[in-house]
Amino acid sequence: MSRKKIIAGNWKMNKTVPEALELVKALKPLVAGVTDVEIVITPSFTALYPVGIEIAGSNIELASQGIFWKASGAYTSQISAAQLLDVGVKYVIIGHSEPRGRFGVAEEGANDEFYKYFGESDHTVNLKTLFALKSGLLPIVCVGETLAERKAGETDTIVRDQIVKALNKVEPSSSSQIVFAYEPVWAIGTGEVCDAVEADRVCGVIRDQIGIQLGSAAAKAIRIQYGGSMKPDNAAELLAKENIDGGLIGGASLKAQDFAAIVNAAS
Repeated sequence: MSRKKIIAGNWKMNKTVPEALELVKALKPLVAGVTDVEIVITPSFTALYPVGIEIAGSNIELASQGIFWKASGAYTSQISAAQLLDVGVKYVIIGHSEPRGRFGVAEEGANDEFYKYFGESDHTVNLKTLFALKSGLLPIVCVGETLAERKAGETDTIVRDQIVKALNKVEPSSSSQIVFAYEPVWAIGTGEVCDAVEADRVCGVIRDQIGIQLGSAAAKAIRIQYGGSMKPDNAAELLAKENIDGGLIGGASLKAQDFAAIVNAAS
C-alpha cells in the first residue's frame, strides 16, 4: 500500500503573529509545486486564525498544538475542537513529549516541574484522540522513550504500551484518520538523531502494535512520522525507510528554506 508522505512543522511556543505570517509567506512559494506530500504547519494558538487565512487555497494544511476533550465549558486555558475547526484546523498534535513532561535533556531536573504543570498522561492522550476523531479532526499521536528508558532496553515496551493506551476504544474504521509520530525523546531539540535504521525499526514496532490492535489493514494504512531532530541533511535517508512516512519537524520548521528542503526530500 502506498502511503502519502506527511511533513508537519511544529512551531511550538515561537513566532508572534507578524513573524508567523512572514514565515508562511516565505514558505508558500518554496513548496507550491509539491503535490505528493501532505504539508502541515502548527503555529501557536494566537496565530492559527491569521495563518489559516494566509494558507487558504494553498497546498499547506493547518494543525493545532493541542485540544481538550470536552466540547465547551469551564476549562480555562484549554481549546475546543469547535474553536479549532472554526479557524480551519485539520490536524491536532496529541501526546507530544513536552506536554507529557518527558524530557530527553536534564530529565531529573526538568521533568518534575514540567510534569506538575503540563502533565499529559496516556489517559488524557486517549481522551483527546477519541474526541478529535469524533469531532472531525485528525490526530497526530506522539509516542517515544526517554534516554533512561532506551539505556535500560525498554524502548519497544514503552512505545507499545503508549500505543495500546492511545488506541483504547479507537475503531479500526478510524485508522485512516490517525497519524503516529515516533519521538525518541532524547533526540528532540538536542541535535541528536536516532539513526535511520533504528528509527525505521522502532516505527516498524509501532506498525506491528497497531496491527495487533486494529488489524493488518490499519497497520498498512496508518502513516508514521519520525519526530527527533529531522533536518535537511538527514531527511532523505530517514524518509527513504519503509516504515517512515514523514516527519514531525521542530526547529527546522522555523526556517522556510529548511522546512521546504525537508518537504522536497519527501517528494
